[in-house]
Amino acid sequence: MKRRHLLAGTGLAAITVVFGAGCSLVPVIPKRPAPTPENAQGWIRHGADGRYTLWVPCTEMGQQISTALQSLAAAELGVEPQAVQLRLPGTGDIARVRATVGSASVQDFALPLAQACATLREALASGVAQAGSSTTVQAQPLPARALRSFQALASAPPVAPESGPVAPAPGQLHAIVTGQPLFAGDARLPGMLYGRVLRAPASAELDSHPGAMDEAAARADPACVAVVRSPLLRQMSSLGVGIVARSPAALDRIEAALAVQWQVQGGFEPAEIAERIDIDQHLAHGSLRHVPRGDTMPEGEAWSIDLRMDIPLAAHAPIEPRSATAVWSPKAQNGHPVLRVWAGTQDLFYVRDVLARHLALDAERIAVQACRVGGGFGGRTLCTVELEAAVLAQAVGAPVKVHWSRAQEFAQGFQRPPSSHRVRARVRQGQVTHWWHAFASSHILFTPAAMPPWMQALADFAGDSGVARGSQLAYAVPQQRTEFTAQRLPVHTGPWRGLGAGPNTLVVESAMDECARHAGADPLAWRLAHTTDKRLAAAFERVAREARWPERPASDATTLRGRGIAGGIYKGVSYAAAVADVAVDRASGQVRVTAMWCAHDCGLVLQPDGVRAQTEGNLVWCLGLVLHEELPVAASRVAAATFADYALPRMGDVPPLHVHLIENSSAPPTGAGETAMVAGAGAIANALRDATGHRFTRFPVRSEHVLHALKA
Repeated sequence: MKRRHLLAGTGLAAITVVFGAGCSLVPVIPKRPAPTPENAQGWIRHGADGRYTLWVPCTEMGQQISTALQSLAAAELGVEPQAVQLRLPGTGDIARVRATVGSASVQDFALPLAQACATLREALASGVAQAGSSTTVQAQPLPARALRSFQALASAPPVAPESGPVAPAPGQLHAIVTGQPLFAGDARLPGMLYGRVLRAPASAELDSHPGAMDEAAARADPACVAVVRSPLLRQMSSLGVGIVARSPAALDRIEAALAVQWQVQGGFEPAEIAERIDIDQHLAHGSLRHVPRGDTMPEGEAWSIDLRMDIPLAAHAPIEPRSATAVWSPKAQNGHPVLRVWAGTQDLFYVRDVLARHLALDAERIAVQACRVGGGFGGRTLCTVELEAAVLAQAVGAPVKVHWSRAQEFAQGFQRPPSSHRVRARVRQGQVTHWWHAFASSHILFTPAAMPPWMQALADFAGDSGVARGSQLAYAVPQQRTEFTAQRLPVHTGPWRGLGAGPNTLVVESAMDECARHAGADPLAWRLAHTTDKRLAAAFERVAREARWPERPASDATTLRGRGIAGGIYKGVSYAAAVADVAVDRASGQVRVTAMWCAHDCGLVLQPDGVRAQTEGNLVWCLGLVLHEELPVAASRVAAATFADYALPRMGDVPPLHVHLIENSSAPPTGAGETAMVAGAGAIANALRDATGHRFTRFPVRSEHVLHALKA
């Protein structure tokens, strides 16, 4: 396959590489088949040494899914967890599985895995299968009640309200604490080089490409190996230029010496983002485009509450910037692939599909190896750094690692979209009778980071369900209307923890709290009076009991104190309620969350410590949503380059967190990684309202906003 043209470097250390390629205008669409017992048979294997190997079908990114599945497999096989060795798979190790998204790994993968393990156990016991043999028996779709593992979980003693520090997966504990290679950035190959793709300091929504550059100065650096030009180094409208060096430290020097003069068409100012999603401007033109629920709202009657609320852009901000290492074989030998890639991704098979499309290879000639991920949150669902590494490795004929800098992670990833909301409600005789929620945001599932405008416009006829997530009211209100619109923005947005659920439920629970105050009702009693779902009511009752809800914190001469409550249903299957206490310094306006309680119901719990850890992380994320996180945007680009530019909750900001799991062994396991966001953020916002007497409607809430409100 001739895809490169090398220009001689006149005896110098570097070469310039130009590729030619034609790719379809239609992007690769992720294939996400539902897990089956038959597919799960490939996840669990019995070796000749009598030990089992579990190829973990889900991305391990600290959520302890590997621990949960390891424990489940061991229980079904009748062995100790240590007898089940964990392995992260490559695309050649297991059949295609769906991406690790939506907090659905236990919900989707636990039952098929248990069914496959039960089949293997019985086959070994009957002699139909032998240890280490390739003999397989068709897995039976046994119901959960017939499986040993699910029976054991259902009959387990009650989970303790609190537990000690959460341990990482047993199979990786030693590797984690001793710094052994687990992450994509840990990859080391003989003769490995280091690459970077330079891009214009502008949003990838703007057409940009390299202009003049000083290649001679770059080649003069003895560590420079290549300058790579290729149409394959395009991310949406941003065409980059690659550099390859003998050491990672040399990349900064070579980039500076190359001094690319970027050509950028168009531009935008930060105010344009707010203008495009201004909900009142959209409502001025009539009903919005998408109406998940459209009950008629009587005209002419006054609204009891009318709130405008705005939530800004936010970044994924993973601790680990993304990384990938790629190596090409000269030709396939003995069935081995031509291209091997090590990557921290939430969708191995989608990465392989994208590489196959862009590099004109059969998918079977590409192997993508999963690595542990240091923070995903939906941001590792696209193929970005993996393609960059593959193109650079092909250009130089050697293994190449591409590791994004923190600035690249902010600038080149997609973001949580901002949103602008208008909520109106009528309260009569102690009940909400009419509820209307209209909001404008940008795309999440139909992400512009992967879809050109024409394709996004077609997909948007159906309405982006990711934008709408969490907007449906969890309470019984006779007349409800929800409508929204999604606008393409000049910065890329996309999947982000919980999709729209975090911002939407923050708005919903803030407005519900205002309704209670309008009626002069206790916020807990108000919610219970409007709740017909027994599991949601149980979550509210449990968290109120654990937090001793009536014992409200008292203000004094220097500090205002308040308490708030909120709750909801995540994706229709998981439940959470939270209580937050806050303290506000009267002189400085500084806000401190002093304690949080959360009752969490995700059905049958496989691993209580893992669920608690996920819930705690979610509550800290809620803290960031209300008080800290806002991604700065300058002219035509994201302005953040380091964590100094992007406020996150720090250890000193995190209050004591009390997580209480509600036993529900009769319900199937559901998602835990994102559920608490329907409760935590609203509880903090409502506590602020309780402390200050002011409803904050623009987030994040800063100390200067609080001072202004206190002086008003």
